[in-house]
Amino acid sequence: MSRSSRFLLVSLPTSIASSNDKEDALKALESGVARDGSTYSFAIPTFKIGTLDALVQQADDLSKLNHACEAVVNKMGDSLRTILDGDEDKISQQKTINDKPVEQYLRTFQWNKVKYRADKPIADLLDSLQKEIQGIDNDVKAKFNQYNQIKTNLTASKRRQEGNLSTRSLASIVPPSALVQDSEYLETHLIAVPNSLVKDYLKHYESVSEMVVPRSSIQIASDDEFTLFAVTSFKKFSAQFVHKCREMRWIPRDFKYSEGGKEEELKEVESLSKEERKVWGEALRMGRTGYSESAMIWVHVLALRVFVETVLRYGLPLEFICGLIMTNEKLAKKIRGNLDSSYSYLGGNAFGRDKKGRVQKDDQSVQADLQAAGQGGGEEYAAYVFYEFEMA
Repeated sequence: MSRSSRFLLVSLPTSIASSNDKEDALKALESGVARDGSTYSFAIPTFKIGTLDALVQQADDLSKLNHACEAVVNKMGDSLRTILDGDEDKISQQKTINDKPVEQYLRTFQWNKVKYRADKPIADLLDSLQKEIQGIDNDVKAKFNQYNQIKTNLTASKRRQEGNLSTRSLASIVPPSALVQDSEYLETHLIAVPNSLVKDYLKHYESVSEMVVPRSSIQIASDDEFTLFAVTSFKKFSAQFVHKCREMRWIPRDFKYSEGGKEEELKEVESLSKEERKVWGEALRMGRTGYSESAMIWVHVLALRVFVETVLRYGLPLEFICGLIMTNEKLAKKIRGNLDSSYSYLGGNAFGRDKKGRVQKDDQSVQADLQAAGQGGGEEYAAYVFYEFEMA
């Protein structure tokens, strides 16, 4: 499925064919599309029709639900993109609907009569679809939040093992012999000093604060950026010493020696790595399922939307055909122009023609028709039922 693919759903009355036959009407639509796209019959069942007021409200509700479904499908795609590190080939493999490639599912779409019984009121179907899309969104969001949290914890744990001496864990670096332990009066401080300041540190560490034990500083380790020293002071003046170190741009490190600390940290990294792999797999499966189910719901919402709009536009008895047109972004505009030219008469006064035969739109009439049909929300008006969408 190309990122630039466009899908158009078009509903037209069978009267566009002189025979009023559905097959002839679909052929008329196909000829209008010509070579700019591929046209397929899109099967929509007949639903229970309520009052006109109810249909107008349902058209508005379906418009809102359509935007919500599109947003959720896009989020599912973004989630897959994140967890698969932007590998478009792998992402494309995961984007299926009911285990079918997206285009195949759309070409062969059949309303799921078991899950969404067509004999139910449209309001009930709307409510069911809305609850499902919200549930999918919540479930996938929760799983990806769990994965992101574990990934953050693992990154932080690895950073503690791999960073420089100002940030990394010191459990595997500082030997217990370098520390004064269990003393009532003395305390050992670990100070990470930028390499450019080591000479300054050695010259002044004894005098930056009161009661620093003379010549107590010993070098523990060094890397490309910092050198780690242990220095001893009296506990009574520890806070003052730490404060002065910060003023001198020497970095005090909090550290408390514990037996087996190094092994515990390695176990933590191993445990988090194992959990991250496990939840990654769960998130991938959830993202794939979430994409499939949310896209399926969206297509059902579009089908229901086409039906409601068709009733509002063309009235009863219901004699219409619905076609799915597969094309690309550039040709979609051309197809739309050809359809406008061919079927502008369906819009009554909303569409007229100038002296050269070009389609003109009466904005006031268009707005009135939009309000009457419940088709607000900034969507471009057409003289016929028309929806353009993209499966991200």
